[in-house]
Amino acid sequence: MEDLSLHILDIAENSINAGASKIRIKINESPGKNILTVEISDNGKGMDEKAIKMAQDPFYTTKSRKKVGLGIPFLAQSAREAMGDISIRSGKDKGTVISATFQYDHIDRKPLGDIEQTLTVLIAANPVIDFAYEHRRGRRVYRMDTAEIKQKLRDMPINHPEVIKYIKDSISQWLNDTKSIIV
Repeated sequence: MEDLSLHILDIAENSINAGASKIRIKINESPGKNILTVEISDNGKGMDEKAIKMAQDPFYTTKSRKKVGLGIPFLAQSAREAMGDISIRSGKDKGTVISATFQYDHIDRKPLGDIEQTLTVLIAANPVIDFAYEHRRGRRVYRMDTAEIKQKLRDMPINHPEVIKYIKDSISQWLNDTKSIIV
């Protein structure tokens, strides 16, 4: 995968397949500490210890239509190439938390990519799932939660084109406003 947003999309799709109704995506950029953390958590069916170990094997998948499961192994490889690592915490019927860390300034760290497109695709394609997104860059924080947006929309669906455009523009504006901030 060429950028981290595609890894996020893949892991979030795993959460959807695990029956999650709430998915949290957190990105923490700390250039001053030289670390980038990406965390995806869900309230899906979770995994036992054996499944957690197997999830890191590219030749293991729970999807019957696939022969391999490359999402988690590719994310782990990307993290390790950038002097980071991956952790998986999960429990049966308790959801899953996948966290990847990267050395922020490492030459092999993949760029964040089009995170606003990734999030809007997830939201538009899965309107019954609640997505919470938190992105920290230095001391600045952006938060968006579709559960809160849905309450304000009343009868308008979250995946209405105007709502999706608003969400995408809001994320894009924040990302552009904080690009030059290094703390």
